[in-house]
Amino acid sequence: MHLLEKAGAILVGSLLLGIGVNFFLSPYHLLDGGMIGIGLLIHYYFDFPTGLSMILMSIPLYIYAWYYQRKLFIQSLHGLLISSLCVDWLSGFPFSWDIPVYMNAILGGTFIGLGIGLMLRYETTTGGTDLLAKIISNKLSINPGLIIFGIDVCIILSGIGIVGMTTFLYSGLTILFVAILTSITVKKTV
Repeated sequence: MHLLEKAGAILVGSLLLGIGVNFFLSPYHLLDGGMIGIGLLIHYYFDFPTGLSMILMSIPLYIYAWYYQRKLFIQSLHGLLISSLCVDWLSGFPFSWDIPVYMNAILGGTFIGLGIGLMLRYETTTGGTDLLAKIISNKLSINPGLIIFGIDVCIILSGIGIVGMTTFLYSGLTILFVAILTSITVKKTV
């Protein structure tokens, strides 16, 4: 039964992540942090698929996990592949809400945070910085949501020149909600 629960969590978490990215962030060129944010930056700048960028940018962390945390590598590989597939699959649906940009930032962060938190709760990640956060969390007993928040701030700061100050500020709102929802969801209190 645990395996079925985990598979369900990966699928639902990946769909939530894909919805957050494609229905709320991408139409307004908002950023998230982590590999999703890097994937979005690559997508906005080069029109390269976000999910595929997430996979390619995660390769160094997966090489590290293969050698030093094999169990985490095995637990996370399918999360990376399925979430990246969902992000790219849902990008084919042209979608735009008629709500203020700040609400898109909040809702996008909420969906992504729920998806990431659900997967972390079942000992898997979407790869990239989620994997890095899980490695650090295992070593230092720090909530992975807080680690993800710190990494995310660094990544959206690096994208300020591409998206501009206004979008940067809304993206900060996104990562705040990703961190909050990830932290709450991973605690198994939801």
